[in-house]
Amino acid sequence: MAKPAKNTICLWYNGGAEDAARFYARTFPDSSVGAVHRAPGDNPSGKQGDVLTVEFTVMGIPCLGLNGGPAFPHTEAFSFQVATADQAETDRYWDAIVGNGGQESACGWCKDKWGLNWQITPVALTEAVFGPDPAAAKRAFDAMMTMRKIDIAAIEAAYRG
Repeated sequence: MAKPAKNTICLWYNGGAEDAARFYARTFPDSSVGAVHRAPGDNPSGKQGDVLTVEFTVMGIPCLGLNGGPAFPHTEAFSFQVATADQAETDRYWDAIVGNGGQESACGWCKDKWGLNWQITPVALTEAVFGPDPAAAKRAFDAMMTMRKIDIAAIEAAYRG
């Protein structure tokens, strides 16, 4: 067995941990699926032989998917924030998540079909909202507050005034 990462994010799924990990590996760079562990016996969330845990990496971050059942659903208290370089990359990730059974939320947030939350955040948005000009930053922030998927051109136009 490979030496486990010193610190790993454990994500609780109501089934589907392996499918989720494989989707993330197909969708995001520097992502992969490692070991898939099956339950050695029956348990509250499944039967002997069912997938219990999946080791995977999302954009370089080691994760463990646990098929733990319905007791603890994902919430917005945890999300992956993905910094995107341009509108094409923003659209690609957003469309992959939402188009694969996920749902849109506000201000660049969306949720995948397993209930995990994602912030698809263009670098241009971060630079505008936390830029040196407070009035321009507020205009960019106010524009963001009206959006679901972030429109970089609209953020830049709002920043310019």
